[in-house]
Amino acid sequence: MVNAEDFVQKVQAALEPLSNPGQAPAMQKYMKDRFDFLGIKRPARTEATRPLLRQLQPQEALPAAQHLWTLTGREYQYVAVDILAKHVKMLSPEDLSAIRALIQTHSWWDTVDLLASKVVGGLVRRHPELKAEMDRWSEDPDFWVRRTAVLHQLSFKKETDQERLFAFALKNAPDAEFFIRKAIGWALREHAKTSPEAVRTFVEAHRAQFSGLTIREAFKHF
Repeated sequence: MVNAEDFVQKVQAALEPLSNPGQAPAMQKYMKDRFDFLGIKRPARTEATRPLLRQLQPQEALPAAQHLWTLTGREYQYVAVDILAKHVKMLSPEDLSAIRALIQTHSWWDTVDLLASKVVGGLVRRHPELKAEMDRWSEDPDFWVRRTAVLHQLSFKKETDQERLFAFALKNAPDAEFFIRKAIGWALREHAKTSPEAVRTFVEAHRAQFSGLTIREAFKHF
C-alpha cells in the first residue's frame, strides 16, 4: 500500500507515456477549451490506473485527490474522482468542506456531476446529518454548489428524500443558468424512475415556475 505522494507519482508515471497530442485538441474542444488534456481516452486511462487504485491506502484518498487536482491535465482530475468514489466510505462529514473546494476549483459538469452523485451523495447517504448542509448548498451563490445539492441524490432511488428534492427544485427554478435548469430536470427524471406519478404531479402543479428545458428533461422518459 502506498501513501498519497507515492500514488500521485505512480499515476503520473502511468499516464504521461499515454499522452496523445493528436487526441487532446478534440477532448479540449468538447470541454469548451476550459482545460488542458493529455489526450488519454477513458478506457486507456482506466486500464492504466485501475491497478494503482488498489495500491492506495484508503485513508490517503482525499490527500491524493487534492494533489491530483492541482496537476495540469484534466485526466488527473478524473483519476481523483475515481479515487474518492472508490473510497467514499472512508470519508467523514468533516471532509465535505474539502470536497466542496474541489467542486469549486476547475469547475465544469464533467467533474462536478460525478462528485455530486458518487461522492457527496455517498457522504450524505452514510451521514444523514449532512442533509442540513445540502439545504445550505441549495441556496449557495455558486451555481456549481447548488447544482451539486440538486444532483446529490441521483443514485438514491427509493431512498430519495423527495421533500428535499422538490424543495431544491422550486428554490432554484427561477435561475436562468442552463446548468441549474438542466440539473433540476435531470434530478426529477431520475426520481421518476421510482416515483413517476409524484414527479408528474409535482411538475404539472408548478409548470409555470419551471423552464421549458427543465420540463423537457423531467418528462423525457414519460
